[in-house]
Amino acid sequence: MPSRERVYRTRAIVLKRREQGEADRVLTLFTPEYGKYRVLAKGVRKPTSRKAGHLEPFTHVALVLARGKTWDIITSAQSITTFRKLRENLSLTAYAYYFCELLDAFVPEEDPHPELYDLLLTAFRYLEQSPNPRLTARWFELALLQNVGFAPQLFQCVQCGQPLQPEINYFSCQRGGMLCPRHGEGAKDARPVPLNALKVLRYIQTQPYTAIIRLRLTPGTMRQVEKLLNDYLQHLLERRLKSKKFLRQLGMDPGR
Repeated sequence: MPSRERVYRTRAIVLKRREQGEADRVLTLFTPEYGKYRVLAKGVRKPTSRKAGHLEPFTHVALVLARGKTWDIITSAQSITTFRKLRENLSLTAYAYYFCELLDAFVPEEDPHPELYDLLLTAFRYLEQSPNPRLTARWFELALLQNVGFAPQLFQCVQCGQPLQPEINYFSCQRGGMLCPRHGEGAKDARPVPLNALKVLRYIQTQPYTAIIRLRLTPGTMRQVEKLLNDYLQHLLERRLKSKKFLRQLGMDPGR
């Protein structure tokens, strides 16, 4: 991790927060230089705090911090982009929390990933304007998996390496990709993937967002894509994310 001076500046995205003591909060930040780490916002819960409005979840903020024994301490905060719409619309709030929790789950502390920092900022911008947040979420999932080295193999059989033919093929979470009928049919760790669902997954994985967001999917195909990605992510993380439960409660993510 890059060394930090006693007082230093950084840009950050506020991933999450928790209460600390009577008036403080511990924030989990994601920064381009230092990666993910926790800091202390002293007195931020007081009505007179000038920093509170700049340290809401999802905010892109410019910070001045001082080194501390347990946590570094925020001494100054100025919003760069508030992403206010993400906090004012319940469904967008749920998806923004999901994006943050998913990134948080894949990224270790104090491990810089500037490309993921840029990806999350881009995802928030897209989400604010998205005509289809469910599709935006699928784009984010596959983009994140690509960046962290777990992109599913969707074009070749992971067993024999042969290109997949336009037929019913199979997906294995354990093996990280598709299997041809020869190696997938009857395999305990594989499930059939309808051709339309595979085409959509490939399209999202390889095309720019501006093209992806114009897709018009049947409810059935959307559910198949969501289910496959949900199961694959759960397999990789070995747990269920709290934000996915929230999305399901709101009826916005039926994948199980």
